[in-house]
Amino acid sequence: MARALGALDGGGAVEKIRLIPQDFFAELCEQIIQHLNHKIPGINTAELCQRIQTSGVDINIGDLAKIANTLSFLFSTAARNSLSTEELITTLGSGISTLPKHAVQVIRHVWNEQSKAIAVSEDASDMATVGQFVDMKWKLGVAMSSDTCRSLKYPYVTVTLTVADPSGQITDKSFEMTIPQFKNFFRQFKEMASVLETV
Repeated sequence: MARALGALDGGGAVEKIRLIPQDFFAELCEQIIQHLNHKIPGINTAELCQRIQTSGVDINIGDLAKIANTLSFLFSTAARNSLSTEELITTLGSGISTLPKHAVQVIRHVWNEQSKAIAVSEDASDMATVGQFVDMKWKLGVAMSSDTCRSLKYPYVTVTLTVADPSGQITDKSFEMTIPQFKNFFRQFKEMASVLETV
């Protein structure tokens, strides 16, 4: 628990938490709990950060991701140690005297409502060392010309994979493939599908 408190204290996390309005902080905590309960694949910090910035708060996605990781570590550590709400709040109070009152209230409320639901199993923690697929989007494009070639007419496929890393942060990874590369990609997916049918 000391490591979780140290992470909150270090790196200015407490100061950044002060900036986040209570409703957004509550939403972040709820998403973290849902992620720890395997109800959602991850925390969409990019979308939440954009909404916080739109409300007039100056915070960047890196700081919000650090806060999310720290809170996730705090909640999972509290679950592993089977802390009651009062034990968690007492521990927070002893380790961090500067944690904003609204943050303590949110943590108290969320932990009081959700702590029993967090399943801490060794299997779940082993599974969490690998990212999780969330979504895939693709589009077909044709490069018509470039500065070195007037008539290119070169087809390509752009794929965007949305994945949640082990800490729950959702990110997009995009890449382009030539048509032969795409055909190979498709062939490998067909092979996977046929193997899955035998299971």
